[in-house]
Order: sequence, then structure tokens, then C-alpha cells
Amino acid sequence: MGQTTFVRTSPAVSKIRSKPSRLWLDIPLVLAVIALTIIGLLMVYSASWNYVIPRKGDPAYLLNRQLLWAIFGIVVALIISMIDYHHLARLAVPIMAITLLMLLIVLWSGGDSETPARTLFGTSVQPSEMAKLVIIIYLSVWLYSKRDQIASISFGLIPMMFILGITAGLILLQPDLSAAATIVVLGCLLFFICGGELRQIVLVVVVVVLLGALVVSVSQNGQNRISYYINGLQDPLRAHDHIKRSLEAVVRGGIFGVGIGKGITKFTGLPFSWTDSIFAVIAEETGLLGACVVIGLYILVLWRGFGIARKAPDQLGYLLASGVTIWITMEAMINIGAMVNLVPFAGNALPFISAGGSNLTMTLSGIGILLSIARQTAKGTSTAGVLPVSTVKSEPLRQVRASRARSHTLGGEPVTSAVEENEYTWITNSTVQFTERTVRRSRKRQSWRFLDALFNLRRRNGRRRISRTDRPANTRR
Repeated sequence: MGQTTFVRTSPAVSKIRSKPSRLWLDIPLVLAVIALTIIGLLMVYSASWNYVIPRKGDPAYLLNRQLLWAIFGIVVALIISMIDYHHLARLAVPIMAITLLMLLIVLWSGGDSETPARTLFGTSVQPSEMAKLVIIIYLSVWLYSKRDQIASISFGLIPMMFILGITAGLILLQPDLSAAATIVVLGCLLFFICGGELRQIVLVVVVVVLLGALVVSVSQNGQNRISYYINGLQDPLRAHDHIKRSLEAVVRGGIFGVGIGKGITKFTGLPFSWTDSIFAVIAEETGLLGACVVIGLYILVLWRGFGIARKAPDQLGYLLASGVTIWITMEAMINIGAMVNLVPFAGNALPFISAGGSNLTMTLSGIGILLSIARQTAKGTSTAGVLPVSTVKSEPLRQVRASRARSHTLGGEPVTSAVEENEYTWITNSTVQFTERTVRRSRKRQSWRFLDALFNLRRRNGRRRISRTDRPANTRR
């Protein structure tokens, strides 16, 4: 991977870049999140009222708790969206330390493989859910600070694996296999997005696969999940009872569903219908049509999240937006896939929909980070007033230096003709646009070729694009 180069723009270009080109609030993303949250509140009530009546006496008990967490998460998201995401660089280490301390307290509080202790303060806070967002923030800041040394195994790969190992190890000891695996996958994907060399990426994949096989071999729970998954692929009747009840709900729902609140599988053996299995309740009560709407909303979140990432002012915003988007959509994909036995069963919650305050608050906080990045993009600001450019040809930069050298001094004061100033501004604009196109091509080749082809994720900056024929001859490729 090439070294990162920083090109300082002229005052004229900086003034142009500082003008907001559009509304900073990403309306499609916000509407998708609101729709998913409302669907979640509705389905949590539908799936839980029969469970909570004999225990709490109030059929809306879980709904009220989920509503309070939703309001709290929305407030947190709004606050985060109004703060410059660069401030997260100063908070990354403290919040990582607090998260690790909370994970240690969970282990100290006790629990075993049958009744694992995964929460604090009763059942209100689940540190493993917090760790997923925190690891994205911490690794994004860390990889951004080490971007010039990412190709070095001793300064890049090994320290990152050490960070991931500590966090995932503490979660694995609870035990929580799915959350630990999510942490590792997120870290490896962020390293890949940041521009890790192919040999390092292959090494990471090999190590993760070997460690995963080792964990499964010593974990009875992991062995059972893999065994039930393989049996279910061969014959659905041999799958785990949880999967059989879930498939039964999907089949009963048909195309249009049996009606909201009219599902019966949640009463006849579908475990955790308001958390892990809530997608099966959605498929039964709203049918294939409702399930496709939910999946479509997650695809919309994926599209807008990567769109924000591609337009981010700097690599820190790019890493944060990519990490948050991958995390949310990966959790949804795993949960939905497990309900129809496409992937081994995991305890990943369905973002914005499953009951649970920690997951809902963290995912809404992640949306707040995405909106913060979109806001800074609309303002046209970036760290230290520089434009990050990777693997840039040096010829356009030599043009700028030559243009500056043409200015001469008389009596100690710089004197530059209007023609030279206009020429310098034009060349600088050409250089900025040329290097931005180079960044897009480089990133597409490195990591997002598939997603660019699928979602057409490209930056659009609103300025006049210089055509190939208008570009100076020595900058043409």
C-alpha cells in the first residue's frame, strides 16, 4: 500500500470546500432507523405480552422499558450527531478502559455456561454490546493514528490483534461466543478497510479460523451449534428445536402473514420471541412481505452508511462510518440468517427491533456517529485542514510548487500578478480534483469494488469537474 500524502489546499479552494453543499441530515437513513425502531416497539409488545403477564402483571411491561430505552438512545444519538466526531479521538482510550473494566466486573460477578452472567445492574446494562461500538471507535482512532505504519507487522498487525484478543477474550470467558466472534470480525474488517497488506490479511484470516476451530473444539455449546446447523442443512427436521419453531413460524406466515398479534408460534415453543427470535415473529405475523420490508430497511441503512463513509472528510470518518455500518448490517444478517438456518445459530440481537436497552442504545449511538460524519462532510471540514490522499502521483504537486516559485519579491513584499494568481488557483483546483479522483479509484481497488458495483457509492462534491481534455497535459493519465 502506498504512503499517505497530505495536500494543503489554497485559501480559495478551502473557502469553496467550506460551503455546505447540501442538508447535513441524511433523511433516508433517519427515516429507515425510525421505521425500524417503530417496528421493533410494535413487535416487542406482540411477542412479549403473554410472557410478562404472569410475571409482571402488566402486558406492556417490556414495551414500556423498550420505549424508554428508545427515547434515551435517540437523545444520545442527537447529542452525538451535533458533536464533531474528531473529539472521539480524545475519548477513545477512556471509554475503552471503562468497557474493559465493566467486562471484568461481569466476570467477577459470576456465572457459568448454563446461566452466564452477562449484565450489570440487574439486566439493564450488557457490556458486551457496548464493547462492539467501543471497539469500532478505538480501532478507527488507532488505525488512523498508525496509518503510516499499517504495513508493519510489529507496529500494525500485532498490536491490533493484541487489542482484539483482550476484548474478545474477556467476552468469551462469560461465555458469549457470538459477541466475541463479532468483535474479532469487526476488527479484521477495519484493518482490511484501512489498507492492510494482502499477506497480513491472509495471516489474520488463517489465525482467526484456527482460533475459531480451537474454541469450538473445547466448547460444548459451540460444538452443539455447529452440529445442529449441519444437521439442519441436511434435513430441517433434524435441526435444533429453536430453528424448527422458527421455520414453522415462517411457513405459517406465508406471503401476507396471519396478522399482527395473531401469531401462535410464540406461545408453542419459540424461545426468546421478543429478543433473538423476533424476526420469526415478524415473518409469521406480517408474512414474507413484512420480512422483505424489514430486510429492505437494513439494505437502506447499508447503502446510506457506506455513502456517508465514501464522502467522509478524512480517513477517520471513513473508518468510523464503515465500521458502524458493517456492524449494524452484519448483526441483522446473522440474526435473520440464523432464524432460517442459513448460518449457525448465534445470540446476536436484531438491531433496533429486538428487546434490550444496551443494544438499542448502542446502535442508535452508532447512527449518531454516522450523522456527525455527514454533518462534518456538509460543512466541508477535515482534520488539520488537510486533504488525505493515498498513493498520489507527484506531478500535480510539482505544478503547484512551480506556480508558487513564479511569485517574486520586491522590497520584501510578495508580488504576484493577477494572471499568475488565477493560474495558481486553477492549477490547485485541478490538483485537488485529480487527487480526490485518485483516492476514489484507490479505495475502490483496495476494498469496496463489490459494494461500489452494487450500490454505486461515489463521492459527489458539487463543484465543476474538470474534463479530461480541460486538464493540463502533464496531469493526464
